[in-house]
Amino acid sequence: MGALAATPLLASPGEAATRPLAAVGLDDPAKKEIAMKLVSSAENSSLDWKAQYQYIEDIGDGRGYTAGIIGFCSGTGDMLDLVQLYTDRKPGNVLAGYLPALRRVDGTDSHSGLDPNFPRDWRRAAQDTAFQQAQNDERDRVYFNPAVRQGKTDGLRALGQFAYYDAIVMHGDGDDPTSFRNIRKRALRSAKPPAQGGNETTYLNAFLDARVWAMKQEEAHSDTSRVDTVQRVFLRNGNLDLNPPLDWKVYGDSYHIG
Repeated sequence: MGALAATPLLASPGEAATRPLAAVGLDDPAKKEIAMKLVSSAENSSLDWKAQYQYIEDIGDGRGYTAGIIGFCSGTGDMLDLVQLYTDRKPGNVLAGYLPALRRVDGTDSHSGLDPNFPRDWRRAAQDTAFQQAQNDERDRVYFNPAVRQGKTDGLRALGQFAYYDAIVMHGDGDDPTSFRNIRKRALRSAKPPAQGGNETTYLNAFLDARVWAMKQEEAHSDTSRVDTVQRVFLRNGNLDLNPPLDWKVYGDSYHIG
């Protein structure tokens, strides 16, 4: 009691109860870890997202090689940016010699200049903590930070910020009709986000509807379970703060975060 008496600036329990607690955003470390696991369950059928630094394959979606923790693609420029960052930080690395080929295949599904050794060398590079950090940094710069920033601007809590992040991961944020920014514009035609006076659940349903539409425009992404049996499940449960425990399915596989 003496210690409490010596700290008169602390709010009383009654006063503290009346103050609204700020929602924890997806950039909170614990929430970000959840986001990484959710994306990895869809992209790699595993919650062990850190094991995906070495992942690389051509999944036949017209984007060339897909690799790493967020699916950097040789055909969409983000893999080129990643390898350039790694080389800027560590000249002479095992992937540096592929930069000319990555520039040439950008915008195509070609493996020209990459085969046969690029996958092997990618996996070698993935053992290097400098390359792992470069993947983390490019993920944040290109995908995670823009998604969280736009989500907060729209007044969305962690689930909505994750919905944005997952959309940018899959669709990018270019000018094509199925890009993240145009998915968001499509949603805005039928609902307003909280920052514009709208209901958060109503808006997120509209966004997920627009996301499903975008996914169905492309055969490689036409399975919409990462929305239907993940994000919509959390939304139906009213879990707008993405609080564990979380149970979901992707492509028929069940996952749990306690």
